[in-house]
Amino acid sequence: MRFRAHEQLLRRLGRLVKNEQVILTILAALVGLLGGACAIAFREAIALVQTGTLGFGSESVYSLAATLPWWRILLSTVGGGLLVGLLVQFLMPTRRLHSVAEVIEASTLKEGRINLRAGLVSAAASAVSLGAGASTGREGPVVHFGATLSALVAEKLRLGRSLTRTLLGCGVAAAVAASFNAPIAGVFFALEVVIGHYALKAFAPIVIASVTGTIVSRVHFGDFPAFVLPPNQIVSFLEFPAFALLGLASAVMAIVFMHAIAFTQQTVQRTRIPLWAQPACGGLLVGIIALVFPQVLGVGYEATNDALHEQFELWLLISLLVAKTAATVISLGFGFGAGVFSPSLFLGAMLGGTFGIIATHAFPALSSGYDAYTIVGMGAVAGAVLGAPISTILVVFELTGDYSITVAVMIATVIASSVTQQIFGHSFFSWQLSRRGLDLKGGRSQNLLRSIRVETVMKLDYDAVSPSALMIEVRDALQKSHYGEIFVVDETGRLHGTITLADLSDTAFDTELDAIINAEDVARRNPPVLTPEDTLDQAMSVMDAVDEEHIAVVHKADDMIVAGFVHQLDVVTAYNQAVMEARAEEQGET
Repeated sequence: MRFRAHEQLLRRLGRLVKNEQVILTILAALVGLLGGACAIAFREAIALVQTGTLGFGSESVYSLAATLPWWRILLSTVGGGLLVGLLVQFLMPTRRLHSVAEVIEASTLKEGRINLRAGLVSAAASAVSLGAGASTGREGPVVHFGATLSALVAEKLRLGRSLTRTLLGCGVAAAVAASFNAPIAGVFFALEVVIGHYALKAFAPIVIASVTGTIVSRVHFGDFPAFVLPPNQIVSFLEFPAFALLGLASAVMAIVFMHAIAFTQQTVQRTRIPLWAQPACGGLLVGIIALVFPQVLGVGYEATNDALHEQFELWLLISLLVAKTAATVISLGFGFGAGVFSPSLFLGAMLGGTFGIIATHAFPALSSGYDAYTIVGMGAVAGAVLGAPISTILVVFELTGDYSITVAVMIATVIASSVTQQIFGHSFFSWQLSRRGLDLKGGRSQNLLRSIRVETVMKLDYDAVSPSALMIEVRDALQKSHYGEIFVVDETGRLHGTITLADLSDTAFDTELDAIINAEDVARRNPPVLTPEDTLDQAMSVMDAVDEEHIAVVHKADDMIVAGFVHQLDVVTAYNQAVMEARAEEQGET
């Protein structure tokens, strides 16, 4: 009896281990540990680089940098930029550093796959950028770093598309939570920006990963918000129109900020500055700005905190708003690594502080103090830039620990995000993707087609004849062909053209010319082709453009070596299968 009881227990444990949700829970905790470790490692790497460049590892950057000689600051920003440029030139496959936009692309279009080399180099270059004083943020690189490791785990375990995407969200949530000490914001950032839904099947493991990442971060850094503030209270509900007006101003700030980045990047690309030298040139400009306003260096949390504590006068708030915008635009435009979240918080704080001082002077009896407007501005500008109002509101709440002002933050952030979307049409991340020709607004059907590559549906057993094949061989091959089309391929595998019955025209039944005409003579030259890396969306576009159902697949468009072929029926079948899997996933998550 005792033996049977043990046997039954082992069977139950075996069934439990095979349960997908149990496995995902365990993996979520593991990824949470990795995400927390990524945040710690990244911050320590910044401190290490900063010690070598500026001579100190403290996050109180601007107050210590203000005591340094001018040459030390310029040497740091220029030397760091040179190192970043060399890393990008010689180690990055895409010749650009990756951040949150690539994580969104991986989740939506690449089944959660992220290139490990690109992830590691981007993290290293971003740490060098911030350690050298580039005016960017640390949260974006941590998100990409955490997502890279979670994608690696999914790849090694050979998980399916659904589990891989969920695990990617776990990595993002853990990284955000550990970086900000904000577990709630980490969950909603992953769901809002990366996963795109709030279904329970994804929600539960992401919560586990976010909490785990937070615990790891708190063990190392301690449990306290990034900005410690005195309690704030909204003095009067008559103040809410002012918060709404600040939301409109924040939208303008966000739009100007993103347009300026786009303009700078386009301008730098049109110059003849070599890729490896671009960050160094940007570092020189940032260093010059920092000689006057050292507050622009690095993440900028110290200056943001001073603004929240009403330490800056009106003229300095306005000056820093301009200087930080210029420094961040230059840093991103010239190719430094890192993100935009911290700069957005900085700009929002300066804008909110400026607005708050003016509003307080105009209506002192109705004002909650300009520190309240500083908090509201932080959320509004960051939410508009990131296109993630929910998670941004939660980030600001968890960063400040101030619940009483949250309603005002909600009003301003929603208005700023809505106006920015209506006028600019993108968040910063979707704008980055759109510049590469990736439009994620095409609807679920189109995104499903974009997420599947031609290599997954292409077939290898194509019908072919050699260029010198006689017409009798061509007719025989066409009769035996399953799709009524044959490829003309030489002995090296190179595609010379395609032949259908329509291409034969009069020679289809006229045998008098068989002795002088061969396959290459009747083949259609320069046929449409696809590559294995193309998506099914691209395949359907090609098929529609040439009105053909049967397309050759070549390894590379410039060598035309045949790899196989793809048929429209296979594309449609793969799409239908993806739709059914997506519906099954939804039903399992609700």
